[in-house]
Amino acid sequence: MLVIISDLHLTDGSSETIHQGTLRVFRERLRSLAYAASWRSGGIYKPITDLTVLLLGDIVDVLRSSQWLESGDGTALRPWSDSRHPDFVQKIDAITDATVAKNAVFFAMMRELHGTSIATVPPAAGGGRPALNGTDGRGVERIPVKVHTHYMTGNHDWYYHLPHSPYHAIRAKLVTAMGLENDPAQPFPHDLEEPAAAAIRRVLEEHRVFARHGDIYDSFNYEGNRDAASLGDAVVVDLVTRFAIEVKSALGDSLPQECLAGLNEIDNVRPLMMVPVWVGGLLRRTCPNPRQHRQIEEVWNGLVDQFIRIPFVSDHLGARRPFLNSEKLKLGLRLSKRLLRPEASRLLLFLQEKITSPAQSYSPYALEESAFTSRRAHFFVYGHTHRYEMVPLDSGYSPGGVVNSIYLNSGTWRPVHELTRFRPGREMFVGYNTMTYLAFFKDGERSGRTFESWSGSLAQSNPSA
Repeated sequence: MLVIISDLHLTDGSSETIHQGTLRVFRERLRSLAYAASWRSGGIYKPITDLTVLLLGDIVDVLRSSQWLESGDGTALRPWSDSRHPDFVQKIDAITDATVAKNAVFFAMMRELHGTSIATVPPAAGGGRPALNGTDGRGVERIPVKVHTHYMTGNHDWYYHLPHSPYHAIRAKLVTAMGLENDPAQPFPHDLEEPAAAAIRRVLEEHRVFARHGDIYDSFNYEGNRDAASLGDAVVVDLVTRFAIEVKSALGDSLPQECLAGLNEIDNVRPLMMVPVWVGGLLRRTCPNPRQHRQIEEVWNGLVDQFIRIPFVSDHLGARRPFLNSEKLKLGLRLSKRLLRPEASRLLLFLQEKITSPAQSYSPYALEESAFTSRRAHFFVYGHTHRYEMVPLDSGYSPGGVVNSIYLNSGTWRPVHELTRFRPGREMFVGYNTMTYLAFFKDGERSGRTFESWSGSLAQSNPSA
């Protein structure tokens, strides 16, 4: 059995992390899945002995840390600084340590999984049935299921893909903290063709699965080299993260509590380009003071001006890169400087449709994977978009019966805020908590079924209710 999750975005506390209740749900679901997988085709019970959990990128979120902004003047270390420099290595090390400490419950759960203290199943009795407690008047000791956990990187944790020797010790901390089977002396893989992905590739092939994080199809977050920063990194650090910090510094406790809480959520707005729309609508709903509106607008405008002057950013915006439409981004930044005016929202909404991937779904990219054209895989899994999907790709016949090809997106475990479709110019968003996991089976597991996917949404609490 293979279980895939992605996009947990565990932070060092700089922004909201996943709810602890989500961890309890996942732990219980793994137990249930292990038992269900032990039922084989023909109704025969045969306990599984091991399962694999694949963490498909953006698990530890190094990018969304306020530690990148410690100097606050735009000259501190940034994701695009020299990754070999000792100060850069120390920064990644410090963020990793803080993230492990902040999310101690999650890391403890992962270690327990690796230690087989959580995933257990009943032993088999005669006649291909499970030996359940009480069937013969006495208790039955459950069988531990060995859990193998592997880590692949995405665009918020690409630092663990860096090959330089100082990162071995940093990766070793995650290996220990989570019970990973990755070799810390090798980069955590980003692509299945990398040597470090050999064990992951073998498990995926056994389950007829192809998987990647999916950031390679997002030109703002991947520019052809996963050992280097992208323009999306700059947007997260020097606009999204820095904006909330600067507003709190300038206005402090004078803002209404609901407004401050909303500012803490801006990194959960999807897509990120809608952050100015979120802020504009937030202020109009929660902050009746026009003077504070102007102050916040001045903070944003100042950050946009500074952002454009950052050499890394100006180089990207000035260069003609086939994979990045810099002119549309520059227009979006100029429009965002009018974030408190309703017409700015309408223009940004229009621009959003023009900048993002032409396909709302990443499923068309799966049709171009060699694993699809060669029919080596039946299931194609991406993460990155934070939006769970299941899209049928193809169906055909083989000597063994019908063969279906399916695209699945592994969603996220983070809160999400999305702009409403009805009259979007009103700048109204709906927020909810999500959790998605995917499971794949082989050798007749799960009564002969080959996959199952679960994606749940939980409404956020309403303080006024």
